[in-house]
Amino acid sequence: MPPLAGAELIQTPVQLYRHLLRCCRQLPSTAMQQHYRHAIRQGYNSHSDEDDPERIRMIVQRAITDADWILDKYTKKK
Repeated sequence: MPPLAGAELIQTPVQLYRHLLRCCRQLPSTAMQQHYRHAIRQGYNSHSDEDDPERIRMIVQRAITDADWILDKYTKKK
């Protein structure tokens, strides 16, 4: 599956957070959407004190890859 639209423009943690919340809207059920919104919020809060730009870049890349995988997993079942 190709990367999510707009993923290449993400530079900051806040942009990532908003992008991932928008991706949650593509999930099929409300329960899944709530689960992943909660997970995104927890991940954002737990990494809010990161100040190393390289570490932030790695976290952003990994989050985008994980979001691609999750959306691919749930949209292929249709």
